[in-house]
Amino acid sequence: MADGSFVLVLHGHLPWVVNHGRWPHGESWLFEAALGVYLPMLQVVEELAQVGVRAGFSLGLTPVLLEQLASERFKRGFPAWLDERLALARRDAGDADLHGLALRWEAHLLEIRDRWLAIGADLPAAFAAQAHEGRIELLTSLATHGYAPLLLHDASIRAQLSAGLAISERHLGFRPTGLWLPECAYRPAGPWTPPVLHGNERIRQGVDQLLAEQGITHFFVDNHLAKGALSEGLQGPEGFTKLGWEVAGQDPNLWRNPMRPQRVGSHGGPSEIVAFARHPEVSETVWSGAVGYPGDARYLEFHKKVGDDGLRYWRVTGRDIGLGGKHLYEPDAVPGALFEHSQHFVYTVKRILAGHRALTGDDGCVVAPFDAELFGHWWHEGPRFLRDVLLTMHHDPAIRVQTARERRASHPPELVVRLPEGSWGDGGDHRVWWKDEYRWIWEAAYRAEDRFLGLRWRVSQARGAVGRRARPWLAHAARELLLLQSSDWPFVITTGGAVDYGYQRITGHQIRYDRCCQAVEDALAGRSSDPVLKQELKLALTVDSWATEVDPGWWRE
Repeated sequence: MADGSFVLVLHGHLPWVVNHGRWPHGESWLFEAALGVYLPMLQVVEELAQVGVRAGFSLGLTPVLLEQLASERFKRGFPAWLDERLALARRDAGDADLHGLALRWEAHLLEIRDRWLAIGADLPAAFAAQAHEGRIELLTSLATHGYAPLLLHDASIRAQLSAGLAISERHLGFRPTGLWLPECAYRPAGPWTPPVLHGNERIRQGVDQLLAEQGITHFFVDNHLAKGALSEGLQGPEGFTKLGWEVAGQDPNLWRNPMRPQRVGSHGGPSEIVAFARHPEVSETVWSGAVGYPGDARYLEFHKKVGDDGLRYWRVTGRDIGLGGKHLYEPDAVPGALFEHSQHFVYTVKRILAGHRALTGDDGCVVAPFDAELFGHWWHEGPRFLRDVLLTMHHDPAIRVQTARERRASHPPELVVRLPEGSWGDGGDHRVWWKDEYRWIWEAAYRAEDRFLGLRWRVSQARGAVGRRARPWLAHAARELLLLQSSDWPFVITTGGAVDYGYQRITGHQIRYDRCCQAVEDALAGRSSDPVLKQELKLALTVDSWATEVDPGWWRE
């Protein structure tokens, strides 16, 4: 009998970059993710299936990522970009020092191109097919990765979720029931005061309640939220029993244990939605900058390449060695590193599960959530590491590999808890996405929310030609509002990863949003829009175009 379950969760996401430049922060992000992460991930699932092993992990593909992977611009641009990479590899093969490694790059790129053609250039459909076969679980998310706890109105969270579900259903053929909360950011029900503009305290629904409204059954949080949980009650076949909040502190092995997925109730009653908490020790074996596997000297160095946008030929060499001191990559050394690290990872999971059963007598659950881009983009060998981990676990009777949905079904939680507010960002709170020096970001976002809800009501009251003219522009404004709310823009500014790009994207979406709103105002007033505005709106429709139609009705109070 297995000691417990291992739930691997990969969060696949990129902000909307289609039609927003190429390199270093535009469409190249998307092309590199397809090359390094998503096509190799498909290969891992297929290779495991060929030897009778089910991958059994949960993969989040955010709606905004699905829209991009399904877009014609991506489908045209990616093979052309691959050809550019192939040309670089063939050029580098003329360098005596790089010759052998360049030939390996060429072979790898040709293999990726063959796989791209084999799936008909349709990554969303290929992943949906794997989910249909029961090999993986696919998760949805808020449409543009909006940071739920800081959005001003519950209507905005509902809209982000409704849009996300509509996009996922359009491109996958079904509505996922599992969801990745952007940045694992959560807020329970109760009083809330906006950090800027509106100083009035208001009572808000909990994020869990808004998710449950639309059929979401499970989501993911960081470890410290599970550690800070308060007891709400017990829920079993015979119903719900209310308990006091203090009960959770009496038995931390039962109530505040990240190895126990728990129902989330922020309203004092029964709940059907389950939170899975990240296990810190298992996650750190990969994430840690000090001891994580990707920092091993034998793996491909991410930061050193030929020129500004060339191929990578060097290895990590040492964690404290500058780029000038990196040695050339040695492919023959990599299988040994992968064996060591995959076996250590499996051993760690096995030890933790056995320890939990010995301590509590219960079947534990180790949840390991990661950004999908870590495996293949930042860590070139990451997909092979996952393949070896899942293959090893399949043959170990002490570990049960399950998706989050499967674990929820096979071991329905009985504990109902109230989670605290927080995220998986630095400090466990909102500081990465909210800083006083960037308050203008949220002031602009809050004004945009208020304006949209007002316009939505006015358009709903319009009749005849006035309403018909206003509604399309309101839908375009809605899309720009969703894009403005992306958590990626404050993230890249705060972390310094792409400060200028973050400013550019925030102001760009704000400007296009305002222009769409002006077109709505013009339509409602019965006047023709300025010719210059018409040209600007035409550009906006080209730059930020989705296949999924946006419905202003998603903004429900």
